Amino acid sequence: MSVRRIRVGGADPYDVVIGAGVLGELPGLLGGGVRTVALVHDRGLAEIARPVGAVLEEAGYRVHALPVPEGEAAKEVGVLAGLWSEFARLGMTRSDAIVGVGGGATTDLAGFAAASWLRGVRAVLVPTTLLGMVDAAVGGKTGINIPEGKNLVGAFHPPAGVLCDLTTLVTMPREDYISGLAEIIKAGFIADPAILDLVEDDPEGAASPSGPHTLELVERAVRVKAEVVTADLKEAGLREILNYGHTLAHAIETAEDYRFRHGHAVAIGMVYAAELAALAGRLPADAVDRHRAVLTATGLPVSYGAEAWPALRATMTIDKKSRGSTLRFVVLDGLAKPGRLEGPPEELLEAAYKKVAR
Repeated sequence: MSVRRIRVGGADPYDVVIGAGVLGELPGLLGGGVRTVALVHDRGLAEIARPVGAVLEEAGYRVHALPVPEGEAAKEVGVLAGLWSEFARLGMTRSDAIVGVGGGATTDLAGFAAASWLRGVRAVLVPTTLLGMVDAAVGGKTGINIPEGKNLVGAFHPPAGVLCDLTTLVTMPREDYISGLAEIIKAGFIADPAILDLVEDDPEGAASPSGPHTLELVERAVRVKAEVVTADLKEAGLREILNYGHTLAHAIETAEDYRFRHGHAVAIGMVYAAELAALAGRLPADAVDRHRAVLTATGLPVSYGAEAWPALRATMTIDKKSRGSTLRFVVLDGLAKPGRLEGPPEELLEAAYKKVAR
């Protein structure tokens, strides 16, 4: 069994363990001194949560399974409040822990529940989707949604560990798996072009969990994120590059009431950011073309409705990366050369959108 361990540094360092059939690594990530474990899991993943709970019980922990709604429906204030009540009922103390099992929405919720309960308890995240493994579960960002926007309420709370068992990817719906691939491709554009080469050499294989490069693609994407968040946990500067494509993407998700796949929105957002950089004279046209080519080769979308622009533009105003009324975009000045574009003129914003409108 090939197991990869990636260290995420900072004030509270932790390991991301990646491999197939690595569930036995979980107690080692959780550590000693913990008695009670709240196992927060997507209610549709009971068959995956059960063996997780069994491994923890065998290691001597008292485990209480707490199912939550599937997908983005989990990231609501009411669901979070329900978890707080359950933690109180269980008598969870600051030395107890939370294990989050599910996709990115579930690990976001579990992480924020851990950050907010008693001002912070230990959490280990077990992402079961490609998106969760390469993005949501790594980096210490936690959060929930409100009607006004995605992830506007949250906290930085590094987990005690992250366990990526690649066997959980096999049962993922194809479209959901491809959605997660967008975040891997993003890592290729901002930092590791070898990712793009792997995807371009075998786009069909990249779009399948049984592809020949799945472990390497996941590992490379996690390493990119680990290096960035080690240097900048709280998004003081460098970490913003991980938001490449996300300004428009979050606006699309808000407009779609979070029913639009995150990776699909990021794919569109990356093409928009590339067009914006090209119009600003910072990125050559062939780099924009490469965005479209690599994304479409794997089945990801690269366009969105023309009529949606006014609503999307209004939503982008309250994006987390904005400073006051100034919009800030992560753009590329070349492959693996991320930069920032602050306060672009309205006509440039609209002209770039016309390039992705359908």
